[in-house]
Amino acid sequence: MGNRQSWPWIVSDELWALVEPLLPKPGPKKAEGRPRVPDRQALCGILFVLHT
Repeated sequence: MGNRQSWPWIVSDELWALVEPLLPKPGPKKAEGRPRVPDRQALCGILFVLHT
C-alpha cells in the first residue's frame, strides 16, 4: 500500500481544534426524528464525498 499517512477526508486533531470554535452550538431538539450526527463526523463525511 505504500507509506500513506492517513485518508485525506479524516479530520486531524489539529485541524479540528481550528474548526470547532467556528461552529455554532447545537440548539435544543425540537422534534422527534433521527439523532444528530457529531459535527466532526459530519465534516469527515462531507470531505469524503468531495474527495471521491
